[in-house]
Parts: sequence; structure tokens; C-alpha cells
Amino acid sequence: MSLLRQVLPLPVPFAAETLDVRGRVVVITGAGTGIGRALAEKLYATGASLALIDIDQAAAAAVGRSMGERAVVVRADVSDRIGMREAMSRVRARFGRIDVVVANAGVVPQPATIRTMNPGDFDRVIGINVTGVFNTVHPALDDIIAAKGHVVVVSSAAAFAPGMGGSPYMVSKAAVEQFGRALRVELAAVGATAGVAYFGIVDTAMTHGTLDEDELGADLGALLPWPLNRRITVRDAAESLANGIEHRAPRTIAPPQWEPYALFRGVINVVLDNQLARDPRVHALIHRVEQRIAESRPISPVPR
Repeated sequence: MSLLRQVLPLPVPFAAETLDVRGRVVVITGAGTGIGRALAEKLYATGASLALIDIDQAAAAAVGRSMGERAVVVRADVSDRIGMREAMSRVRARFGRIDVVVANAGVVPQPATIRTMNPGDFDRVIGINVTGVFNTVHPALDDIIAAKGHVVVVSSAAAFAPGMGGSPYMVSKAAVEQFGRALRVELAAVGATAGVAYFGIVDTAMTHGTLDEDELGADLGALLPWPLNRRITVRDAAESLANGIEHRAPRTIAPPQWEPYALFRGVINVVLDNQLARDPRVHALIHRVEQRIAESRPISPVPR
């Protein structure tokens, strides 16, 4: 019997159970703006109690003021491990439990090639997007297991798309995907669940700054063919996340046009990487990215 036939029939007793967030405590990072805020508003309206965690105290507080006593605002930097542990302690002190965690906080770097990027920029993206997910999830796992709750880690379609000019982001989202997959299997052994959320292009301030207001970012975005260049709203993204939480989905992807790419990426990427490596438009764009970096920060010669 093949390994696949051995694995597929395994019973998963909680798979058919849904998760009603009414009366549940949900922790959301990056809750002050964008997808996090839209999700918070949706879940609060559904009856959940919320811990709104964000490094931007003012933004999170504005969201909290629009709600009521079932929401608490906690300022924390997800890259700060001790700070996130303390943040989870504050949530427990306020609500007595944690049922759902959504690790949503993330950043993007300025366009740069691997050769020309500032190593500190790479570290910052990994520190927030990858280590920050661990720092968010790890101190809440005992609560999640006790509640037979659910964890969502927000990856991206960038996890399986080429990353030229913005590799730290793609690297980080691929890492988050693997983290979420491992977490799902581990939590299944103790009756809790986890899922990975993938988004294409979501119409957020981060997207505008990266793909609209920055000329090079816009040109990078223009390389995406239809329908992969289709944008969704933060409400669409929040709806996808909320539906995934309700159904304890192991994965959600929005917009759905990315689904074929996700399923067949092993084949697609072999062909796509070869095409991009040969595409003169990509070559020209890479040269422009490096030129801009050189003009703003001359590259030091490498010692020999």
C-alpha cells in the first residue's frame, strides 16, 4: 500500500465541526489597518470578543473605539518575543482565554535585488513576517489546545510566485506557509486546527505604496498577467478569512483565480522561471532597480 493510501483514510474527528466565533476570544495582529481591521470589524459584528494587537497604538485604538467592551487594544511589536508573550498575558487577564489567533501582521521591502539590498531590510522583513508569526502563535498554543481552537497564519500567493526585486517578502511568505502546514498537522494530534490564508493582490495602503506609488513596483506588478493581477478589497479578504475560521479550513485562497497556480505551481514555476530569466523586460527592470539603489546608496566594492 502506498504512503498516500495509508495517510488519506486517517480519521479526523474535528474536520466536520464548524467554529462559531460568537462568545469566542479572537486575537488579531496587524488589527489597526487593512485586512486585520476589516476582519476585526466582521468578527466583532458576529459576536466575537477581540484582542486588537498592532504596533500602531493610535490605529488600533481607533478600531477599538468603534466597538465596545468586547474589544481590547494591545500595543505590541510582533518581532519582539517578550513583548508578544506579555501581550498574550494581557489578553488572558482581560478575557480569561484565547480561542482563535490570526497572525496577520506583515511588511514589504522596497524593491531591491539580492545583490543591492540592505541586509537590514532583509532582516526586518523576516523578523516581522516570519519570526513575528512564531512570536504570535507560540505563546497562545496552550490556550488554543485547551479551547480546541483555531490558528490562521497569513501567507500570500507570493509564496509560490517569482520574487525578483522583492525576494525577502516571497521568502517570508513561503516560510509562513510551511509553518502553517506543520502547525496544522501538529495541532490535529491534540484536537485543535490551523490553516494558511493566501491572498493575491489586496487593495491596501501597503499595495498602493508598493505597486501604485512606486514606479518600479508598478512595473513589477505590470508583469503579472490577467487574471493574476486582479485585486480584491480588504472586505473580500476578511470574508475569506472569516469563512476559513468558521469551517476550520486548512487553506483559503483569494481571489480564486490563484487556485490553479497554487495547485500546479511545481510545473508552472519551472516554465515561468525560465521565461522570466530570458525576458528582456525583466532584465531591463532589474537594471533599473539596481540603478536606483546605486544612485541612493553606492555599492561598496567587494573585497577580494
